[in-house]
Amino acid sequence: MQTLFTVCVMSGAGLQLVFFLCGYSVVALGVHAEEPRVAGHHEAEHYMAAVYEHQLILTPDPLALMSRQQALELMNQNLDIYEQQVMIAAQKGVQIIVFPEDGIHGFNFTRTSVYPFLDFMPSPRLVRWNPCLEPHRFNDTEVLQRLSCMAIKGDMFVVANLGTKQPCHSNDPGCPKDGRYQFNTNVVFSNNGTLVDRYRKHNLYFEAAFDAPLKVDHIIFDTPFAGKFGIFTCFDILFFDPAIILLRDSEVKHIVYPTAWMNQLPLLAAIQIQRAFAIAFGINFLAANIHHPSLGMTGSGIHSPLKSFWHHDMEGSGGHLIIAQVAKNPLGLIGTENATEKMDPSHSKFLELLAGDPYCEKDAQEVHCDRATEWNMNAPPTFHSEMMYDHFTLVPVWGREGYLRVCANGLCCHLLYQRPTLSKELYALGVFDGLHTVHGTYYVQACALVKCGGLGFDTCGQEITEATGRFEFHLWGNFSTSYVFPLLLTSGMTLETPDQFGWENDYSFLRKRGLSSGLVTAALYGRLYERD
Repeated sequence: MQTLFTVCVMSGAGLQLVFFLCGYSVVALGVHAEEPRVAGHHEAEHYMAAVYEHQLILTPDPLALMSRQQALELMNQNLDIYEQQVMIAAQKGVQIIVFPEDGIHGFNFTRTSVYPFLDFMPSPRLVRWNPCLEPHRFNDTEVLQRLSCMAIKGDMFVVANLGTKQPCHSNDPGCPKDGRYQFNTNVVFSNNGTLVDRYRKHNLYFEAAFDAPLKVDHIIFDTPFAGKFGIFTCFDILFFDPAIILLRDSEVKHIVYPTAWMNQLPLLAAIQIQRAFAIAFGINFLAANIHHPSLGMTGSGIHSPLKSFWHHDMEGSGGHLIIAQVAKNPLGLIGTENATEKMDPSHSKFLELLAGDPYCEKDAQEVHCDRATEWNMNAPPTFHSEMMYDHFTLVPVWGREGYLRVCANGLCCHLLYQRPTLSKELYALGVFDGLHTVHGTYYVQACALVKCGGLGFDTCGQEITEATGRFEFHLWGNFSTSYVFPLLLTSGMTLETPDQFGWENDYSFLRKRGLSSGLVTAALYGRLYERD
């Protein structure tokens, strides 16, 4: 995905992980820890995983026509770095490693100029094949051979992304005019080098060099160390098929995710959406991104619902390897089953406001709720601003505490907040309920508490990464979809674990107290897939 990104460690309540951090560059940048704990679980309940954020070596001119040999020389430079990382990971006992999308061949090709970079790809469902041990079985498979040999050498599962080709005949109605399919492909090799499976990207992001497969691949592969893994690529994360389809299998507890993601703040930074996906589905999410800061590309991580190990660095150069011990059965975030037991004053007020909401007048300019008068003596003005290319309706977040409500179309967003200290920054609560149409078309419902770029209303929605404002808050909305993702991003591109995320009285809600740094974004990001 190419227009929409420091190693950090985050602990959440309850889940205990031991971790190792290694970098391709000797020093890992920006290491943050939030109360790291020593593992208390038996090793058999965990596995060792790695993701590598790769600073790829690019062809000087992706539009130029190369020979296969020239293309292989370039790709082997990237594969040499991959092999180094596999061997570092092997020393730490890693059982599965994930490499990013486009990491071997690069991007911005035409259909013709990418052709020398493509390997022939037989279907693993039809052919059992070990490229390292059977290198002469198929022509044009040099990249697959190297990846297979890496898996053997490192004694680990290897997940990587490459371009592949498949000849087709004119009697195939979907066959392109040049007589071949070209796919953006993820491959999975077992630790003995066997090609386990392959996934061909379905939701292409302005990738003229590649075809979408006529039928969506739903790929779930089994491992001896952690059971079932699902796999998809980059832009796929925003769509129902295949991402959501895969998670209908209750045994899929882990996702591997090669990506080439350009960060887009305040709602779609790479680490932000990766972590939200892990929390929303209660799974482990292993994400490897490209490192290309000038294109806004960085942000990789190993995420569970309660803990993340991540890397985001817009300043440094060089790749970064993240290695973590991961629970085979991830523990979920505290949801609504415990919500009513935690009767601190703010949660009591939240429940009271929920009960009173049907009696509120649906006036966007002013909120009149019998039970909320004390929180709403002077309702602030609504205004409009562009955020993520969408037309949001917002209200400013003023004062030390308050209750706010803002609506658009059928969605009403509510915020109950307290601020330990007031900063001189402008924050706003925004709502959007509509079709997003820039850099892809998909229907979004969003409730977002964001720090604005300046003190003017027109700065709300700008891309910022630093903030000092601390909040204790409940954020909720009457979403029309069950697919809601919790986004929580704090100053310096750091992640924090929500205290609670779930549903109460048909409202999706997000709750957090005790932020360790200033709030950049707290949002509920809903996807209405059926309206795309």
